[in-house]
Amino acid sequence: MNLDELKKRREENFLSHKKKKREYYLKNKMKKEIDYEKELNDDNFLLKMKSIASQQKQYIDNRKESIVAKINDYKESKKAYYEQNKAKRLEYDKEYRERKKEELKEYRKKYYELMKENNKLKKE
Repeated sequence: MNLDELKKRREENFLSHKKKKREYYLKNKMKKEIDYEKELNDDNFLLKMKSIASQQKQYIDNRKESIVAKINDYKESKKAYYEQNKAKRLEYDKEYRERKKEELKEYRKKYYELMKENNKLKKE
């Protein structure tokens, strides 16, 4: 294959891809016409709501096992992670508590100084 054939093939592939893409977007662009009076009248509305609810329930029931399995896997991985990193976590928690304790001391000190100043101003 020479360069000209490669360019020609590339151009053909690109054009076919562009055509498929355009067809896909045009297909998605065409929307269904919905007759709202028919859909939302009293009889159909209740039936529609029941059918939607039953479809959702059926979907969840079908996926229940996989959802429960994923939740259990997540719990197990979380438990394993915490067991592996227990020392790091405890050290971080200790540092965090000490840092917060220092911040709280500073805050209280400033607060009581402000209260003393306010009391002095009120007395004068």
